[in-house]
Amino acid sequence: MAKKGLTKEGHKDGSTNFGFIVMFGLIIWDHIERHIVSLGCGLLTLVLVFGICMHSEAAAAETLSLHSFMVPNFWFQTEAAAESSSGINWATILFIAGMMLMVEGMERAGFFRWLCLTIAKAVHYKTIPIFISFMLMSAFLAMFIDSITVILFLAAVTVELAHLLHFDPIPMIISEIFCSNLGGSATMCGDPPNIIIGTSLGYSFKDFILNTGMMAGVSLIFVVLFFYFSFRKELKASEKHDEAVTYPSPQEAITDRKRFAVSVVIFAAAIVMLVTHAQTGLTVATIGVFIGAFSLLASGGEALSMIKKLDYKTLLFFIGLFVVVGGMEQTGVLNSLAGIIDAVSGNNVKWVVAIVLWLSALASAFVDNIPFAATMIPVIRSLAQAGGMDLSVLAWALSMGTDIGGCGTPIGASANVVGISVAAKNGHFIGWGKYCRYAAPATVLVILISMVCIYVRYF
Repeated sequence: MAKKGLTKEGHKDGSTNFGFIVMFGLIIWDHIERHIVSLGCGLLTLVLVFGICMHSEAAAAETLSLHSFMVPNFWFQTEAAAESSSGINWATILFIAGMMLMVEGMERAGFFRWLCLTIAKAVHYKTIPIFISFMLMSAFLAMFIDSITVILFLAAVTVELAHLLHFDPIPMIISEIFCSNLGGSATMCGDPPNIIIGTSLGYSFKDFILNTGMMAGVSLIFVVLFFYFSFRKELKASEKHDEAVTYPSPQEAITDRKRFAVSVVIFAAAIVMLVTHAQTGLTVATIGVFIGAFSLLASGGEALSMIKKLDYKTLLFFIGLFVVVGGMEQTGVLNSLAGIIDAVSGNNVKWVVAIVLWLSALASAFVDNIPFAATMIPVIRSLAQAGGMDLSVLAWALSMGTDIGGCGTPIGASANVVGISVAAKNGHFIGWGKYCRYAAPATVLVILISMVCIYVRYF
């Protein structure tokens, strides 16, 4: 009888694990709006897995993590940073929402267009200097602002300048897309996977700067050189342009000077709080709430409009995703994946790092890197515990892999899709062949540089 009972239980667990794989497949399938899929999968997880299969209200409560709001360390870190429990990472949700409000305020004040035109004017509207400076600017901005916003405005201004200066904007847009993703890998707030990794594993803004930031900085030098030599002939051919052309003034981009100044102050305050949060004790949840509140107060009568403009679909996607991944962790699916990686690597740390880095890069080139990163966090945690490995090294490998891997294809990251869409709307079509011809080798280059940096620094 005992043997029969165990068999039944094992069958139930196997069915549950299969169900999780199917649900996760639906999340990355991307044929239905992802927030609907993730919320639906999250609800099924709560009802079918935690309710019917596990009969565990405690597991469901832990996954929902509503108690986290009542924990003092959620708002103010009074002790050493610790890993978060499985389930909904509310710190990530609050931080992203706050940054969304800040970016919306900066957009309405004309900050991004002003910055692009100011830099173009500073280099006297010369094509190659614009090309190099826009790559560097996209990388810098993406360190603090989501790459989608960066590319949305940068690509639009690039197309505008291309029409004035008579150059092909496609090389610049491809380069800007890549550099924005690269810049996002440098900081904890630069890319959603990094936010999830940082808040889940207890790493600070400084930790990312000193580790992934170093790798991104070294890689940026090579990436700029790579794209310059790849596109220099096309860009040099358009260096001569009509001197009688009237260029747009950066001042024309500023819709409200007072609001513009306030948005710059809020942006600077956000950077200061992020850089110093390990010293001040302010958590990313608190920073997100502060930045969001300040942005709403600065907007005056447009506060309600800004709240309505929030990207609720993305926030709901995160909530559903965290529930699904929390369920996968509760049922042991992710521990099994960790065991497979450990077995393949032979418990060799260097091989584990290489597998995590390249697997993350390859997967992120074709599927959304956010769910992949969220899924891999418990995996690398299990690998570190089982093999006595340094968790931080695995975290930096996961971060670089998920952030950079998405650069390799037109669908690998949201910034890629947005940049290509902006170009297409203006009559400049970037196909898979054109994009991958340059972005794929650059992706491999950065992953190789990252692997070398990890091996040299940590082994």
